[in-house]
Amino acid sequence: MECVWDYYYSVTKKMLLLCGQWPYLKKRRRLFQLILSTMMQLSVIVGQVGKIIKCDKNLQCILVCIPAYLVGCMFTVKLYTCQLNNNKIKHLTNQLSSDWKDLESPEEYEIMKTYATRVRVFTLIYSAYYLIGCPMFIMCSLIPKVLDIVLPLNESRPIILPVEIHFFVSDEEYFYYIFIHSLICSLFVINVLAHDCLIMTCIEHICGNLAVVGFRMENLAHNPNRQNNSVDNIYKQKIASSVRLHLRTLEFAKFLESTFSVALVLQMFIIMVAMSITLLQLAVQVEQLIEIMRNLVLVVAQLIHLFCFSIQGQKLIDHSLEIQDKIYNCFWYKIPVKSQRLLIDIMRRSLQPSVLSAGGFYIFSLKSYMTVLQSSVSYFTVLSSFQ
Repeated sequence: MECVWDYYYSVTKKMLLLCGQWPYLKKRRRLFQLILSTMMQLSVIVGQVGKIIKCDKNLQCILVCIPAYLVGCMFTVKLYTCQLNNNKIKHLTNQLSSDWKDLESPEEYEIMKTYATRVRVFTLIYSAYYLIGCPMFIMCSLIPKVLDIVLPLNESRPIILPVEIHFFVSDEEYFYYIFIHSLICSLFVINVLAHDCLIMTCIEHICGNLAVVGFRMENLAHNPNRQNNSVDNIYKQKIASSVRLHLRTLEFAKFLESTFSVALVLQMFIIMVAMSITLLQLAVQVEQLIEIMRNLVLVVAQLIHLFCFSIQGQKLIDHSLEIQDKIYNCFWYKIPVKSQRLLIDIMRRSLQPSVLSAGGFYIFSLKSYMTVLQSSVSYFTVLSSFQ
């Protein structure tokens, strides 16, 4: 197992280790890192509550604060989802490693390597984007300070806080303390990356398994041991091996969905609300260039986050439906009739696609992705009508 996780899934493992969510860590270390993450999140919540109090029931001020608050809520949901499902995540990692050991040929191993390499690159790019993007988002607040030095005016430019928080002190006097605090908190995006990379890794693994099943189906009639009198038994063994892998993969997909289903419902709600309000801010703050840039970064981050899940969900649907096509395309008519009947069950099961859903209410796919975009724009239109 260590070989698989140390190379092919190394990015996912490192993210899980860094935030204390790797299921094989000692309890003390997991607890310490959970407490540290929770304390940092609580410190942000204090500042957010202070900002709400400072808004003094000003609706526009409160709306400006909400997207950042919702992002913080998402951080918390992802963190505690992994912590509370530690045993389930351990089962997923064990099953993933076990599937690699059950491969039967070098060709199957190459198929799994292809999918593992793909998810390694994907998670690396995804992680790099957020690990660089989040601190850069915070550093945008330094632009007025830099401009005051490079292009000074008669008076200092108004400060821009890293995020919408207030600690009941002078924002100008304690600006750099607030900046450092926000910068440190932004690094805890690792909690989000651990959650997301784990789901992406498991989905790519499921797709790899389904590709192996398809490979076995396509090569079902290829039997180099035809001199053996028990040809029918050989076909039965090959089909039984494919059926077992197919069933195990479908169960793995259902277990993955049940593990993260509730958390994904909350995340979808947060994304839709945050995106609608952020679009509203873009429409309102048309004369504030820096705020427009920051809001655009926030919208793009939300879109990329949702798109990555949608593309993975679409791949899962496509791969699960392709199994029946692989059976149709194989030389099934060359195998004995008794063995042909064994293919019916796997064909019947492949008619119903495997999906990644949010509580059964939302299925992650490219079609659903477009629906969310349309809904967010609609909510934005409704909110803008109240301006």
